[in-house]
Amino acid sequence: MIHQTLHDGWHLSAVSGDVPEAVQGVSVPAAVPGSTHLDLLAAGLIPDPFLDRAEEELTWLHRADWRYALTFDAAAPADGERVDLVFEGLDTVAVIELNGVRLGSVRNMHRGYRFDVREVLRDGANDLVVTFRSALAYAAEVEAELGWRDHAYPHPFNMVRKMACSFGWDWGPDLQTAGIWKPVRLERWSAARLASVRPLVTVDGDGRVEVRVDVERAGTAEVELVATVDGHEERVVVDGDTAAVTVVVPDPELWWPVGYGAQPRYDLRVDLLADGGVVDGDERRIGFRTITVDTEPDEIGTPFTFVVNGKPVFAKGANWIPDDHFLTRITRDRLARRVDQAVGANLNLLRIWGGGIYETDDFYDVCDERGVLVWQDFPFACASYAEEEPLWGEVEAEARENVARLVARPSLALWNGNNENLWGFADWGWADQLAGRTWGLRYYTELLPAIVAELDPTRHYSPGSPYSPGDAHPNDPDHGTRHEWEVWNRLDYSHYLDHVPRFCSEFGFQGPPTWTTLTNWVHDEPLTSTSPTFLLHQKAEDGNGKLDRGLAAHLPVPEDFADWHWATQLNQARAVAFGVEHFRSWWPRTAGAVVWQLNDCWPSTSWAAVDGDERPKPLWYSLRHAFAPRLLTFQPRDGRLVLAAVNDHDEEWTGEVRLERQTFGGEVLEATTLPVTVRARTAALIELTEPLVTPNDPEGEVLVATTADARAVHLFAEDRDLSYDPAPLSARVEAVTGGYRVDVRATSFARDVALLADRVAPDAVAEEMLVPMLAGETRSFLVRTDAVLPDPAVLAGPHVLRCANGLVTPAVRS
Repeated sequence: MIHQTLHDGWHLSAVSGDVPEAVQGVSVPAAVPGSTHLDLLAAGLIPDPFLDRAEEELTWLHRADWRYALTFDAAAPADGERVDLVFEGLDTVAVIELNGVRLGSVRNMHRGYRFDVREVLRDGANDLVVTFRSALAYAAEVEAELGWRDHAYPHPFNMVRKMACSFGWDWGPDLQTAGIWKPVRLERWSAARLASVRPLVTVDGDGRVEVRVDVERAGTAEVELVATVDGHEERVVVDGDTAAVTVVVPDPELWWPVGYGAQPRYDLRVDLLADGGVVDGDERRIGFRTITVDTEPDEIGTPFTFVVNGKPVFAKGANWIPDDHFLTRITRDRLARRVDQAVGANLNLLRIWGGGIYETDDFYDVCDERGVLVWQDFPFACASYAEEEPLWGEVEAEARENVARLVARPSLALWNGNNENLWGFADWGWADQLAGRTWGLRYYTELLPAIVAELDPTRHYSPGSPYSPGDAHPNDPDHGTRHEWEVWNRLDYSHYLDHVPRFCSEFGFQGPPTWTTLTNWVHDEPLTSTSPTFLLHQKAEDGNGKLDRGLAAHLPVPEDFADWHWATQLNQARAVAFGVEHFRSWWPRTAGAVVWQLNDCWPSTSWAAVDGDERPKPLWYSLRHAFAPRLLTFQPRDGRLVLAAVNDHDEEWTGEVRLERQTFGGEVLEATTLPVTVRARTAALIELTEPLVTPNDPEGEVLVATTADARAVHLFAEDRDLSYDPAPLSARVEAVTGGYRVDVRATSFARDVALLADRVAPDAVAEEMLVPMLAGETRSFLVRTDAVLPDPAVLAGPHVLRCANGLVTPAVRS
């Protein structure tokens, strides 16, 4: 097999549409892989799409058509040689021509395409043209043909197999991409090639790798398949166009999720031989483990518990969206940074949400290496989908290709049919709107499970998220998976306590990005929560109203924008941590908490823990605390307050917990020390005495639980009603290797101490944040930065060193 990459020398020009004069008739260099927006940006013809209000200026791209053109040199096919033109991904609706001959048309971003060009390729210069139609115009045509079906946002994204959030979402921009978004190449081969390689990896004492292949032939030569794992080799003669060979690896080391063990992987080599010589091959790394989901009904309802190598796992997760709206800017290094941030927040699972893409091999490589389980949605989200052609055939083709591509990944834990579509049909009035038209049910209950059963029988398939089996409502908390959006949309976050779901696969709360990210991209004067550009980067319906209402139940809503920014970030962090701790305290009844969302695709106010410029928001720190392997959390049970101790270790947690009720000034009013014994991978409840939980002054006391490796605090009233010292902190700053150390002392109880270090230097990141400090305590915070600060004391300034106390002034309390 000979590959000739075709990435250099492309040019882009507009074909039709309401194109600005500066772009008309212009041909600009095109990056491949790439997209039209990025090429126009590089040529200086458009502003950065993320900057200020540029999104509004670029709506003309929604209906523009584009021509990508390349002239490349190649040799004409030799006798008996096959030559294929391979596109791994085209975004989205396009016609491909080589030397004036139309090779075909495409209409699916989620799959690759292969064209036999033996009769078209010529010796010397060859002209390749890819003409892209507006995906929006195409989708509107399909909608007119098949009939309208409801969708979450204005554009008919459900009528074309393209990344749904390319058309905008309640956290992302409406910048509809187009272009050659994955590699393109010529492949020359003879005799035979591997059309598909599907290693099914199982463990039953020994490890078994059943390698199934599809073979395309170009002659009559005898073809043999050889598979090798860890020095163990098996081979078989290929009779026809399919074959299978099984390699047994005795007593393999098992791959585990992060926090449960190591992630050993083995090299798998697959060779295709014709007449004794290797004509094609495939190399990848595999891991031996078993994984399933326990859905066996119990006395409560239907659990949804991941089980890896026979061990139940609490899924500490976050939802994943594409890490940049412009997908070709996402590098392996960027993915590694993001997954490292997930692991740093004590996560062990990422859910690839159905409004995005089938993630890249780089993403899965990084998760395989780090032990992060991956839940992969099929790309259906928040809409009803027609089951007629041309959609049915495209869905089948993309599903077959991607299931086969990902089958050997040890991190891949689950195939999920869709995001919220079963729920939508049940509750959002779709049945009346559809008037009997198809809406996607057969995809989720027939086509997709059949493909998974055929190509990847080693994994669990769930029809959707949320999903409840049988006649139960799709979002029933007692069955399967649940999404919790009444909190955020309508209810205070204290209402997370209303339900004890078996598995919560979506819940979250909004907050703005870090100060540096916000001010790098939004330049309103003055910058406020209602300034026009700030609101353009806030996509949620009534998003700021929900932020203010969610804040007002706990803290005053500040008038000063810097205070509002900090307060809403803090409230986001608290809200999500409140939900996580509630869910974890109910393990094993509740077996997973998957936060919406880990990451952002641009600079915006959103539910993300890491903003669009890769900076961790306060939410990231609260996730790290709430998902800590050993957690203490005060929880209500049957009208009383208890202390829950959650042990996500393989070792028993034994020791003592010190419980104190003290004044904000540090006077201990009641104290006791209790033994703690929590079995491995379990949660336990510790009863509390009345004197501990009965304050003399609810506005001025705090209950504290402390062990050697965990702490929890409980306040007896909301912050807005507490008698905080508004300025309880003093600090000293010292330069150290890699940044600065900030030694902070509390003269009174200080809640959620934080260092918003990026306000001082764009690369500055605090190692820790949202720490409760008792009166008299001193804590050192490390700030990592390459910046040399002329006056390091700015790290202790009023907009950098913060806590909740400063948001509650005496005037407000009165």
